[in-house]
Amino acid sequence: MHAAYPALRLRRTRASAWSRRLHAENVLTAADLIWPLFVTEGDGVEEPIATLPGVSRWSVDGIVARAKEARDLGITCLALFPNTQPERRSDDGAEALNPDNLMCRAIRAIKAAVPEIGILTDVALDPYTAHGHDGIVDEAGYVLNDRTIEVLIAQSINQAAAGADIIAPSDMMDGRVGLIRDALEAGGHVNVQIMAYAAKYASAFYGPFRDAVGSRGLLKGDKTTYQMNPANREEALREVALDLAEGADSVMVKPGLPYLDIVREVKDAFAVPVFAYQVSGEYAMIEAAVAAGAAERDAMVLETLLAFKRAGCSGVLTYHALHAARLLANAR
Repeated sequence: MHAAYPALRLRRTRASAWSRRLHAENVLTAADLIWPLFVTEGDGVEEPIATLPGVSRWSVDGIVARAKEARDLGITCLALFPNTQPERRSDDGAEALNPDNLMCRAIRAIKAAVPEIGILTDVALDPYTAHGHDGIVDEAGYVLNDRTIEVLIAQSINQAAAGADIIAPSDMMDGRVGLIRDALEAGGHVNVQIMAYAAKYASAFYGPFRDAVGSRGLLKGDKTTYQMNPANREEALREVALDLAEGADSVMVKPGLPYLDIVREVKDAFAVPVFAYQVSGEYAMIEAAVAAGAAERDAMVLETLLAFKRAGCSGVLTYHALHAARLLANAR
């Protein structure tokens, strides 16, 4: 039983900065951040993304420079996404299996220059398909689960062979985690992790990302037949349970802030590493608020990222990673 006022004054521990730090229940560090980066063709290329102010696509040499920046600020992992050229896109997403595609070249270049940083690679076909879906579609436009998994397995092995540390299937096909795990084991990639996009919702917050990877204008229909209904909570726990049973090392909830209740429930139910993706629409909203004079960027970035930690996240994928890492370094 707790004491009552005035014997107990909860403001006592808030009165001084040192005491507030001492009593903090959660702490955000640069090591909690995963920085998503977009790779494009060329040399010395930077292509600003209009719907993601402050975010650019980089050619491979630029991605290597970003990796060095990340390492120097204590960020331990990068997430890579390719902007595949239109002529390399096809209905079957065959470019995903090319060992010299953008993703694989970027992986190899980063590992050659900054071997100590982790690389997370997206496993899905939407950056490679002419129709913008995450898998192979039939005549009616329905994404074929088992046929898609065959390609995802080969895509995963292709990325692991290039040096990926974490394979992150974001496609939401049923059963893909177990089959990818079996293939990684059989291929000798026993230490390659799987971070499953276990609870990925059919969200309105993904628009700027589709601009970044060049798929927005290509998408025919929507992704509601494979991504989750935003109305559902219990289904998320079932998805997570299945992916863990199939061999996922960690799981992801996507989007982030609108789904912190799902993060908390997953953490409480399974006690496993849970990550969240602060997606492109969330980033764009913060930047729009800053541009309108309605918010202060530094405080909003740190507060939203700390909210992920409080909800139970082991780490966060965020486009604000470099900015946040600089703020954290300056606050020491």
